[in-house]
Amino acid sequence: MKASSGVMVSAEGVRKSYGLFEALRGVDLTVATGEVLCLIGPSGSGKSTFLRCINHLEKVDAGRLEVDGELVGYREHNGRLYELRDREVCTKRAKIGMVFQRFNLFPHMTAFENVTLAPVSVKGESKAVVAERARALLQRVGLADKLDAYPNQLSGGQQQRVAIARALAMQPKLMLFDEPTSALDPELVGDVLEVMRGLAEEGMTMVVVTHEMGFAREVGDTLAF
Repeated sequence: MKASSGVMVSAEGVRKSYGLFEALRGVDLTVATGEVLCLIGPSGSGKSTFLRCINHLEKVDAGRLEVDGELVGYREHNGRLYELRDREVCTKRAKIGMVFQRFNLFPHMTAFENVTLAPVSVKGESKAVVAERARALLQRVGLADKLDAYPNQLSGGQQQRVAIARALAMQPKLMLFDEPTSALDPELVGDVLEVMRGLAEEGMTMVVVTHEMGFAREVGDTLAF
């Protein structure tokens, strides 16, 4: 395991149900700062649900979930939990990058515009500063020549790399990947995994839902089934 300065994700007895279906049945795990945790398991076993709970896209039904020492989506007062307002949730969520199976890029925006949108509109950063960061990130993911390309002009692998650059543009302390290569043609998988491999080498804390066993074996510090 890489050297860490503490715990980035802590889950204690996390439960989540949809009607009678119990997706998470008391999940306990920790992810150290700088660690790469790979989540594997059959479809429908709750991997993506757990990932979405980490940034409060899904609300847990029971248990305790913390990111970097802070409760996810709630505050605690006199031993009781109170859900945060949407604005407070969004502020905390901005510190967590998430990359989905489907790239979810805005189709009417170029790669460059997709990457710069959130830091400017959500965090209120300077357009000039964000523009410089966006160019550097798109170069880092091998797309320096695609700044002005729209999503429909890019391959699936290129779109996914833009999605990774977009998440990194928010300068997150934690990255979540929900099967980022499952929607890609086999020949496009390698480029995306290479970008993720680079992030791991730089010490980015990552939770990765994946079916890529080779990647999990090579890059993951911990495997959870």
